[in-house]
Amino acid sequence: QVQLVESGGGLVQAGGSLRLSCAASGRIFSTRAMAWFRQAPGKEREFVATIDWSGADTYYADSVKGRFTISRLNSKNTVYLQMNSLKPVDTAVYYCAQGRLARLTGTSDYDSWGQGTQVTVSS
Repeated sequence: QVQLVESGGGLVQAGGSLRLSCAASGRIFSTRAMAWFRQAPGKEREFVATIDWSGADTYYADSVKGRFTISRLNSKNTVYLQMNSLKPVDTAVYYCAQGRLARLTGTSDYDSWGQGTQVTVSS
């Protein structure tokens, strides 16, 4: 059973930055794709970014392209989401997820999820 634990959320002013981390248990981390999703109040969970097992291939939602960067450190079983130029519309609970293949954007494409970390961007 894979466990994913997110951290790094918080309150930030518009234009600011945050870095989210997701620590994974289990020995298969380095062979799996990882992704970040987010869910704002009253809205469906939406795709943010994904990265393949090696870290060489990344893919982003249009809404965050150029502002967010996903990366991973397999030696630490950790995936990151660097978020710059944050906007109030980025306010949401952010979840990391693990799956078999990268560049997939549906929630059903991922089989393990963390509990989420709150990001609030004030105007």
